Amino acid sequence: MKKVGITLITAFVGGAVAVGSYKLIENKYADSRTFEEQQKVYFANNPQNIISSAGDADFVQAAAAVTPAVVHITTTYTGQKGAEGDAFEDMFNDFFGGRGMQRSPVKASGSGVIISDDGYIVTNNHVVEDATKIDIVLPDKRSFQAKIIGRDPNTDLALIKVNANGLPIVKLGNSDVVQVGEWVLAVGYPFTLNTTVTAGIVSAKGRNIGILNQSRNYPTRGQGAQASTAIESFIQTDAAINRGNSGGALVNTKGELIGINAAIASQSGNYEGYGFAIPINLAKKILNDFKEYGTVKRGYLGVSYTDLDAENAKTLGVKQYNGLYVNDVVGKSGAEEAGLKKGDIITKVEGSNIYSSSDLLERVGRLRPGDKIALTYLRDGKERSTTVTLKGEDSVKTASNSSRSAEELYNKMGASFAPVSAEQKRRYGITSGVVVTEVRSGGFFDQFDIPRGTIITTINGNPINKADDIDTALEAGKDDMVRINGIAPDGSRVSYNFQAG
Repeated sequence: MKKVGITLITAFVGGAVAVGSYKLIENKYADSRTFEEQQKVYFANNPQNIISSAGDADFVQAAAAVTPAVVHITTTYTGQKGAEGDAFEDMFNDFFGGRGMQRSPVKASGSGVIISDDGYIVTNNHVVEDATKIDIVLPDKRSFQAKIIGRDPNTDLALIKVNANGLPIVKLGNSDVVQVGEWVLAVGYPFTLNTTVTAGIVSAKGRNIGILNQSRNYPTRGQGAQASTAIESFIQTDAAINRGNSGGALVNTKGELIGINAAIASQSGNYEGYGFAIPINLAKKILNDFKEYGTVKRGYLGVSYTDLDAENAKTLGVKQYNGLYVNDVVGKSGAEEAGLKKGDIITKVEGSNIYSSSDLLERVGRLRPGDKIALTYLRDGKERSTTVTLKGEDSVKTASNSSRSAEELYNKMGASFAPVSAEQKRRYGITSGVVVTEVRSGGFFDQFDIPRGTIITTINGNPINKADDIDTALEAGKDDMVRINGIAPDGSRVSYNFQAG
């Protein structure tokens, strides 16, 4: 018996040491795991028996699984915003509380989603940007103060953290497999109400609504040398989203997080049938970058392009209606090294068809410098394939000859361009020119009613044939004056002069 007792004690002590050692190792390396790896451990220990209700509008189990981990965020701002504010604040003012309309101290509110049990919370950048204090309230009434780990205006994502453990979390889903027509739930704190769940369907995917470009005056020339290219590839839903829902959860009927609610399309500032969420597969990469580096490690292709449609295809003299027409390739970029050239039409990314720039931008947005991405493109009517190794921001900036001042002027113009075709040059008797393919709200082209389809022949007396020529011409101006000569869509000669300072 004594031997048996000693054996049992030895086994018990050995087991305790092993478990204790495992826990020490687990805790030591917990912070080095990605959010997906952390979640695998969490849900392995906390299984949830949720059955998909696809085709069955019973969302009780999914709502019950998600609501404990969707939090109310209250932000405080010291000092008062300028009377006019900025475009981004105007776009979201009604959406999450109207912080720019009150006197100091100013408060606003939004939503967030807990994605790890040690206190990491995902929300929108515009919910916490410039906040001097961030308060978090859980559905069970516990409250914490949060700190910002990282935020990214280009995707409107932010990662914040509270000092807590053992928190409920929402399971990360896979936004790539989301289907149009699929049932979804939007969970958040509209109008500062307690946790609210609304239901709807996925109305569309890959939506680019221009809200990030417009709000920050970001360039939309494509994945070129710009470090601040906004990435929009929203999931559109008709689930009701209102003021205060920013940063909340869009989940499928399995209770899995497939998007972060970010915007609404509305003339009144309240729900009118259209809401937009950031795909979780894009968010995963951004959030893991925040956790590991504190900032986003973004890879760049090094091309500028125009989205093709029937009108742009006609303007450019090509027969392809879908894809991205390459306007220019940055020297020494990954795109140039992979063999891409001006005039190529990028048609697929990783084997998937490209219907708009958001299809490419989202895929690139998930990758880091040094990662590879497979592209299919047309050249001289023949399909070709290549693999591009993405480069970092610094190397792409070094390759670009655009100055900061030229970039700022370019952004203020609020337009995108493509080279004119040889046929257009013959028709109008010109030797240079670019066609205006897009006019963004609020820019100088919009203010001066310069329409899409206008041919710009010279800027500040310099002939224009490509995007880089615009930068050079803008640098040649004095006192931020911009003098534009061109041809209107009806064939008449036009001239515009304005000060962009």
